[in-house]
Amino acid sequence: MIVDIVLVVVLLLLLFFFSCAETSLTVVSRPLMHQLEIEGDSRAALVNRLHNRKERLLGSILLGNTLVQISASAMATSVAIGLFGDAGVAYGTVTMTVVVLIFCEILPKTLAIHQANALALGMAPVMRGVVWLFGPLILGVQALVNAMLRLAGVPLRASIGPEATMAELRGAIDIHTVEDGVNHERKMLRSILDLGDVEVGEIMVHRKNVATINADMSVSAILDQVTASPYTRLPLWRGEPDNIVGVIHSKDLLRAVRENTGEIDDIDIVGLAAPPWFIPDSTSLLDQLQAFRKRREHFALVVDEYGTLLGVVTLEDIIEEIVGDISDEHDVLVAGVKPQTDGSFIVNGDVTIRDLNREYDWRLPDEDASTIAGLLLHESRMIPEVGQSFLFHGFRFEVLRRLRNQITSLRLTPPKADDSEQGA
Repeated sequence: MIVDIVLVVVLLLLLFFFSCAETSLTVVSRPLMHQLEIEGDSRAALVNRLHNRKERLLGSILLGNTLVQISASAMATSVAIGLFGDAGVAYGTVTMTVVVLIFCEILPKTLAIHQANALALGMAPVMRGVVWLFGPLILGVQALVNAMLRLAGVPLRASIGPEATMAELRGAIDIHTVEDGVNHERKMLRSILDLGDVEVGEIMVHRKNVATINADMSVSAILDQVTASPYTRLPLWRGEPDNIVGVIHSKDLLRAVRENTGEIDDIDIVGLAAPPWFIPDSTSLLDQLQAFRKRREHFALVVDEYGTLLGVVTLEDIIEEIVGDISDEHDVLVAGVKPQTDGSFIVNGDVTIRDLNREYDWRLPDEDASTIAGLLLHESRMIPEVGQSFLFHGFRFEVLRRLRNQITSLRLTPPKADDSEQGA
């Protein structure tokens, strides 16, 4: 009887092991194991190989678990009958149910959830042997199961498209970057994934804010404008502002001025300028970034389907969509968002929705409008008057200033935390 009791304890320990292995190898971090394998960890490589044959792994674990659990229950019942007679069946059943549930299911699986990576690395070599031992039997059982599923019309291989993969990646970023210390990194990663969905028309500098130069002016006047401008590249126009004939680089102009000291009026400004590069406003940021790299250029002019100049986009604009605003000593800083003590924000009408969502983790839609003023116009289906208020997407919009038909400033009040919880 002592030998039987010892065997029951050993079987319960094996059951503990299989429960730990099942949970740890299932919830282990695949990215971490992949990185450890690249760094030369053989145990991590073994974990990845087991994951690649997940059906055999789970089948082996379940087979071993079932065999051990049945054997332990049978032996425990035998011991209980020897001690208590026929009443031992009930005693053995109750005792084994409690012991297996607490010490062989809940305890090991809870431990494995919190220590999944470490336990998976330690158990992988043993599980390789288990999979090798039960492999032939599991293959036969799996073939029978697959045949039954095919007869039932259940697909065995679920196709995962690019959209599902991107959604999974976005979810992984949100899950693993909830700490405040990596909030900025989360924003950057999400912005990279959004490059293919954002068009240059949404981030470009609008034509009314673009600094341009009349190519017909004197070289001295052009030189004064270039040196006074905070920008390195400036579009040149001739005849009318929409007729862009080139893009002058300040370094090229200064180099020409130095070479023609005393006779700067003889400089051919248009000849110094680079040919203008026009791109459609529907170009995605990802495509435009690749085009900038391929052409080795930093500046492009954005036009609509009719060829009308809409604005300009630069390589820095796209980079800022990833890393946030980049300011240097020559940048002109324009106040766009002013937080208020009551929890509201005074926002310029031309502030983009993407910037607000990224900065404050909001979820304002940007499919139909790129700026906050554009969103208000789209949702209200009118040009609001100063003082009018609207409630859209849980946010309160109040028009503060309007210049002709353009909303230049508004007060934006986000939903309070308790309101959002009640709405959920």
